[in-house]
Amino acid sequence: MNFDLPDLRAFVAVAKLGSFRAAAVELHLSQPALSRRIEKLELALGVRLFHRTTRKVDMTTVGREFSHRANDLLNSLEQSLMGIRDVAAHVSGEVTIACIPSAVRYFLPGILKAFHLRYPRILIRVIDQGANEVLTTILRNEADFGLNYIGTQEPELEFAPILKEAFVVACTAEHPLARKKKVTWADLTAHEYMSVTKDSGNRFLLDLALTDKPTHSRWYCEAQHVSTLVSLVEAGLGVAAVPRLAMPPDGHATLVSVPLVDPVISRTVGLIRRRGRSLSPAAQELYDQMLALSNKAKKPKPVR
Repeated sequence: MNFDLPDLRAFVAVAKLGSFRAAAVELHLSQPALSRRIEKLELALGVRLFHRTTRKVDMTTVGREFSHRANDLLNSLEQSLMGIRDVAAHVSGEVTIACIPSAVRYFLPGILKAFHLRYPRILIRVIDQGANEVLTTILRNEADFGLNYIGTQEPELEFAPILKEAFVVACTAEHPLARKKKVTWADLTAHEYMSVTKDSGNRFLLDLALTDKPTHSRWYCEAQHVSTLVSLVEAGLGVAAVPRLAMPPDGHATLVSVPLVDPVISRTVGLIRRRGRSLSPAAQELYDQMLALSNKAKKPKPVR
């Protein structure tokens, strides 16, 4: 038959997105070039795959049946190529992750670097958003999967926990709190305290846990994202309660994390994806690498 893999990928993209325009953007093609590929495939198969109007694109009955087989074929081929060490470096494709900003600075880079070294031609898109926006992005199929701390109650989503982290006090190395082994919420009332806004999921977790705590600190400055809050702390504007994931490892030249107690507040970060939706081999590989971190963390440490 007179068609090739690019034609098949063009068909799968249009079938998945329901739009020639969106598929052209995803494949980095012009719309006329994409249309030519679809027409070439339809001519080779001798059937119409899409009903096209000025407003929408619908698959024909044959098109819907063929889309499942085309997906399986492309996924099987890509999976085989990714498993061959000498070929993996030449595998191309795209993976889109929706991720809470607090995980971007110190947690995600190491994972993405390892993935990039093995698959240098795969484009990785990171959509850094607030927790609620990450949920919406996954529900709309605008990302392959997400990294979030909410989503367990969504019936359309699967939530796979990978780590549990406590909130800590973020301060500079010169700050008086940096010398303490632990800090209570009551201790924060004596210092310039900053917080995320009420729109933040982290703020909701903190307010919920501190409902009956009269020592809950007043704040003089708010930021929308935890990563911005950490930058303000580093600039010397004050202290803040942030998830441990948002802070650098111990030994950082400027920033210090101090355990925050009475009460200890924590959150569970996990991977979220649409329930029942299969991932592309490239996305599944990155998803599995992140999930492996959870399994590694759960292994008991040897007794010495």
